[in-house]
Amino acid sequence: MKHVEAILAAAMAILLVGCAARAKQTYVPSPAPPQPAASPAPQPLSTPQTQVHLPPAQPVDPDAFATKAPVEAPPAPPPQDTRPARASARPPKPETPPQTAAATPAEPARPPIQEVLAPEEQKRLQASAQSHKNEVKNLVAQAQRRRLSAEDQDLLTHILDFVKLSDDAEKDGDMRSADQLAERAHTLAKELQSGK
Repeated sequence: MKHVEAILAAAMAILLVGCAARAKQTYVPSPAPPQPAASPAPQPLSTPQTQVHLPPAQPVDPDAFATKAPVEAPPAPPPQDTRPARASARPPKPETPPQTAAATPAEPARPPIQEVLAPEEQKRLQASAQSHKNEVKNLVAQAQRRRLSAEDQDLLTHILDFVKLSDDAEKDGDMRSADQLAERAHTLAKELQSGK
């Protein structure tokens, strides 16, 4: 046990000697970096122009200041036909405007931009649209069996318009729109049947 005490006493002595050695050292701050000498003021990037050279004056046409377009004389009316009118069942031919040599050909109509659907999705939408239209026909037939008010007649017109628009969209290949329009017609047809 005496060996342990001796080792502990030696360790303490070493630690105390290290602390005493550090206590004697003093912190000396490092000198500040030297300040650069004052530099002269920066030179401007450009110098002001003191001499101006303008182009010579140009003549101005006084008609350039006119604000109204010149009035043109109206075209002379076509000569009147002095021959007696014949009793004819066909109407007179409309005059066609003369073709100009610089006429540009009309650009062909472009197909509308529409969504490209997978064939399965297109068939599903087509079946859904047909189902809605069949239900609409049944509901409209049931509603027409009873006497329809003016409001119901307007609703019936809207329903038939939606069905026609759905058919047109289906012909154009826009099955999503065809299904949506048929669904709207179906919703209105249910309102018509319930008498709302």
